[in-house]
Amino acid sequence: MNTPKGRAPTPPRRILVADDEAVNLKVLAAFLRDMGHVAVLADCGAAVLQKLKPDIDLVLLDVLMPGIDGFETVRRMRRDPAYRDIPVIMVTALTGKQDRLAAVAAGANDFIAKPIDRTELKVRMDSLLRMKASQDEVKRYQASLEEMVTQRTEALSLALDNLQGMQLSIEASQRETIMRLSAAAEYKDDNTASHIKRMSAYSALLARQLGLPDHDVDVVRQASPMHDVGKMGIPDAILLKPGKLDPDEWELMKTHTVIGKSILAESDSELLQAAELIAYSHHERYDGTGYPKGLSGEDIPLFGRICAVADVFDALTTARPYKEAYPNEKALAVMRSEQEKGPHFDPKIFSLFLDNLDEFLNIQKKCHD
Repeated sequence: MNTPKGRAPTPPRRILVADDEAVNLKVLAAFLRDMGHVAVLADCGAAVLQKLKPDIDLVLLDVLMPGIDGFETVRRMRRDPAYRDIPVIMVTALTGKQDRLAAVAAGANDFIAKPIDRTELKVRMDSLLRMKASQDEVKRYQASLEEMVTQRTEALSLALDNLQGMQLSIEASQRETIMRLSAAAEYKDDNTASHIKRMSAYSALLARQLGLPDHDVDVVRQASPMHDVGKMGIPDAILLKPGKLDPDEWELMKTHTVIGKSILAESDSELLQAAELIAYSHHERYDGTGYPKGLSGEDIPLFGRICAVADVFDALTTARPYKEAYPNEKALAVMRSEQEKGPHFDPKIFSLFLDNLDEFLNIQKKCHD
């Protein structure tokens, strides 16, 4: 097969062909070889089920075969999770509407009438093989992501268990642990240390301006740096992408809130419980258009509403792989625009932010690498 220069050749696809007529098998096998594929031959439904393996990319299945016919063969295939997604083209001399409906009901993806036209066969196969390749890629990606998330979550859970065994209730130990976990979640960011300091100071300032008790202010100060701990489970290709994320990538990015919650869940520590709330809710919007739950108004936890303002301000004024840092004036204009359209933020908290902007800008100057 000819391939474009510089591109790796596409490996031949393994096609399982079933027909009880030897001449039909011979013709189909020749067609497939000419197309660059490998034909695996079967002369009945039982042989299909015996030769079916996970490396089969597509099945060409005759309907009228002795013993187990084509309809029953595909039904049995679809009951097995390992073969549920393998595309099936029914090859049949039957052309009636009821026969086509029966093929679809059994689980076939397409059908082609005998005598088989080589060009039509290639077109129908190419479409389903592209679909199968896309499905396989998604499965590989999901498996890799799940494995990575599992490994990182298990490692972090082990670290938390060990730390709890060493009296995590001791305040100084908790503070050090939280800051290290926060840094681990954002270690790829050149501004990690300063971002954590700013996020902590901004959030504590807002909590104090809201009149929260000193204890709650201190909890927010120590827990807020863990807002993005779930990014440990997001692939580097997405976190460090220099351009805009596509819709699928964006959906994966949004899962960092859920991953963060799962990492921090079921802790006896008040600080980690607060961090869990923040990690899960700091991307909710006051108008209900945020994620992951689409909460609105005061249904969003107060700590999440506080950190939403702090996080957006710092994100806008900090350089990211996909953008330059905005000047403060531009960042404030963006936030005001979002508030008018939404509102994005809790109106009371956002007003306090604007009314005390000088204090936030002082923190910004002090907490800068």
